[in-house]
Amino acid sequence: MRKIAFLRSAGIRRADPYVQQAVRGLAADGIEAGLFHTSGTAGDEDFPGYRERLDRGVTPRELADAVAAWGADAAVSISLPCENALRDAAAKAFLDAVGIPTVMTPLAATMLLVDKWETKRLCERAGLPVPDGFRVDSDLLAGRGLAVPGYRDALRVQAERIGYPLMSKPVWDSTSMGIRTLRSPADLDAYLAPGTPVSGAVSGPEPGVVSAVVEQVVEGDLCSVDIVGRPGAYQVLPLCWTGRAGAEPVFTFADLRWCGPREEADAAFAEVARTLVEFCGGLGVHGSVNVDMIYTGGRFVILEINPRIGGATTLSCAASGTNTFTSLTRLARGLPFTGGTARRAGWAIEFLAGDGIAPAVLTELRRRVRVVTAHELVIDGASHGDIVVITLAEGEEDRTVKALTELREATGFPAAEVMGKISSLLNR
Repeated sequence: MRKIAFLRSAGIRRADPYVQQAVRGLAADGIEAGLFHTSGTAGDEDFPGYRERLDRGVTPRELADAVAAWGADAAVSISLPCENALRDAAAKAFLDAVGIPTVMTPLAATMLLVDKWETKRLCERAGLPVPDGFRVDSDLLAGRGLAVPGYRDALRVQAERIGYPLMSKPVWDSTSMGIRTLRSPADLDAYLAPGTPVSGAVSGPEPGVVSAVVEQVVEGDLCSVDIVGRPGAYQVLPLCWTGRAGAEPVFTFADLRWCGPREEADAAFAEVARTLVEFCGGLGVHGSVNVDMIYTGGRFVILEINPRIGGATTLSCAASGTNTFTSLTRLARGLPFTGGTARRAGWAIEFLAGDGIAPAVLTELRRRVRVVTAHELVIDGASHGDIVVITLAEGEEDRTVKALTELREATGFPAAEVMGKISSLLNR
């Protein structure tokens, strides 16, 4: 094997530093890596290999043709969010057909997993807990196709059965976009009103509700887990904790995100992990999936299973000493792949740094603690400031809090709110 292509839709810096390590590992084995990306810029420091920027609107066929023209022997999808995973799954069908095996879950399974309602039904069949809910069909609401006069009333009955508040989220969207809270029957009526545009709706000649899943609000701790592999061999990475779930939707990166010891939850997750591995095997998952959950009352409730790497992949790699991107290249090369549970090696903590970190402050931060990555967070072209990931071993909690406290006293960084959350987490 001489060349492996990486298919990417988001800025490559969200993969720091693990994609660079994987690419250098390939180069050491005489394999050239190529990045085919549709967002952001990438230099040698971001991806030390061949790079080709494609238009955001590139079709699966055009993407496959570009990879084939470069002469790839295999390809790996590392795109997100889900609409881009679907693009790569379709490109996989074209690439596989011309003898370029592609590490990506097959298209039929990907189409089920990017559809939140289909995912909910699959989880129920697998015995995985999910929030009670129902599907809202935009065509029936708009009167397109079959006329169903009782449809709105049927939805109202379903809502009353579950009880308020409820949460609506588009069937085809991700990264917490388009979520709306429905606190009362009046909210539901306004939501279902003909021609009423809502958050997440697609603009066009017939504005209104997009097809959505409406479900009960589950309060608890948000968490996610990445599962990497192929049928017969899946590696379950450590749980990552990403905030609180409740009636109000929150920005994905608004809270402290971390991976670390939580004995009761880790023990409760063991059986869920086994069920998720069986779930992945049954669907033929090939590559990575990211599972979003809520931990509440000692159990895990599944929100989504995304057919792609996750937004917390860097955290799970940092806390376990693994490299998801290296694992994906092993799958692409047909090398032996060991499944099981990746042991957590310590703590990994991720937080936003406001408007950015001054170079001198970042240098001082690196001197005091182990920094995995620090870069600008850009989502859909909008900057959210810098995002930082640090690691520490168990037993280093007090030293780390002391080092960050002294840094804050000298520079004002980290912000008081962030510092308070880190102190609370590590001093539990």
